[in-house]
Amino acid sequence: METSYNVRIWKTDIYKGAKVTTYTVRWRVGERPFKEPFRGKTQADNFKAELTVAANRGEAFSVEDGRPISWRRDEQALSWFKFACAYTDAKWSYASGNHRKSIAEALTDATEVLLVSDAGRPDQKELRAALRGWVFSTRVRDGAEPAKGPHAAMRWLDPPEDIQHVVRWLQENTIDVLELTRPKRGPLLTRAVLDRISRKQDGTAAAGNTVKRKRQVLNNAFKFAREISALQANPLDSVTWTKPRTDEAVDPGVVANREQARAILAEVAKEGAMGKRLAAFFGCMYYAALRPEEVIDLRTENIRKLPESGEWGEFVLTNSDPEVGTKWTDDGKARQRRGLKHRPVKAKRQVPIHPDLVALLRAHRAEFNHGREGRIFTGPRGGIIRDSTYLPVWHKARERALSPTEQASGIAARPYDFRHACVSTWLNAGVNPPQVAEWAGHSVDVLLRVYAKCIAGGQVEAMRRIETALPPAAPAEQPDVPEAD
Repeated sequence: METSYNVRIWKTDIYKGAKVTTYTVRWRVGERPFKEPFRGKTQADNFKAELTVAANRGEAFSVEDGRPISWRRDEQALSWFKFACAYTDAKWSYASGNHRKSIAEALTDATEVLLVSDAGRPDQKELRAALRGWVFSTRVRDGAEPAKGPHAAMRWLDPPEDIQHVVRWLQENTIDVLELTRPKRGPLLTRAVLDRISRKQDGTAAAGNTVKRKRQVLNNAFKFAREISALQANPLDSVTWTKPRTDEAVDPGVVANREQARAILAEVAKEGAMGKRLAAFFGCMYYAALRPEEVIDLRTENIRKLPESGEWGEFVLTNSDPEVGTKWTDDGKARQRRGLKHRPVKAKRQVPIHPDLVALLRAHRAEFNHGREGRIFTGPRGGIIRDSTYLPVWHKARERALSPTEQASGIAARPYDFRHACVSTWLNAGVNPPQVAEWAGHSVDVLLRVYAKCIAGGQVEAMRRIETALPPAAPAEQPDVPEAD
């Protein structure tokens, strides 16, 4: 691009027409003349003043368009708001509903501190609601396929009236992403972002796993910024930050033993018409270690073998149906069917069906018809079972099945704890870890890190096995220990 420092600015021309007066700023860069007409005198004067300031500072001007080179840089600048939206759009098609939600949560926290001004700042709740509920949901915001590229015009629908002022304010008041890599200022901004994701909205410390997840989102976003040349370096590399301690291991105290689990299942069946539909539902978690979203998606074709009672059956799982919220799915429904978690697309997982679960499933199928699309577990009208439907049944059954002390300890506080109990039972029964990992849908590393110790009474059983392998010495065989003086 050809530039020149030879700039001359002339007096503004004024043309008074019959109806309109035009003010034209005239200047020259090198040997090439330029002019810019304005309808208002103030606009013309401001434009001319900006040209004059740039010329007096000795800035280079473009011979192509007559503007200072610094103006071109400003036009190409990418605000954090636009960048965050572009990153959301780039990830949307490839991310699961839950991951989309995680991206929105991390970007919302970061946006709260990457602002250039507090003047006119919306209320905190309004700001977060607009970001999480509209700005960072590509489907809700665009209502169509997103525009391609970070600098592409966003084909937005108009924001709802109640958040229009919030969105407009955000569009004008977030920093340029380049600020994140400026000397001195960049590390301060980055540390402020890390501090924000490390705390809840009330200021208390967030869970270590939550902080880790949000930092991973930001790290991936900054890598994307480098890919599109919005940044030359990852801002996180400029900050020394101590990662919070995370504990992925499940607390053994929340995992029910056999008697507790069977008592809960028995009480579930007594919880009215819905309870009868959910006895085998929860049984799939306790006896086969299925995740709730995998149980909800179970269909007739997923049962390869369901023999007479007293024998083992087999599931062949292909999909899950997690509930993530209407803002994070492609079709606006609360659930979005997807492949198995941590598995390639179209992967399958074989899981044995314990004889007790075989009996539960056979009784369920004999009493209830299959729902739409062959679903095994549905509501009374054939609809998909919601979290809000099965959780109340679970809590009431748990309250009746467990003693007050057991309830207070947190045993089986969530249906997911039944999955923990099943996996731990398999491990403590001596099933080799690779086989357990395959049945549970985990890697061996995750299995041993998370599930190996979560079963009520597991330590007692472990000590019994050690004692069997290394029996205590008989009293006569114990060496004499001299008495102390």
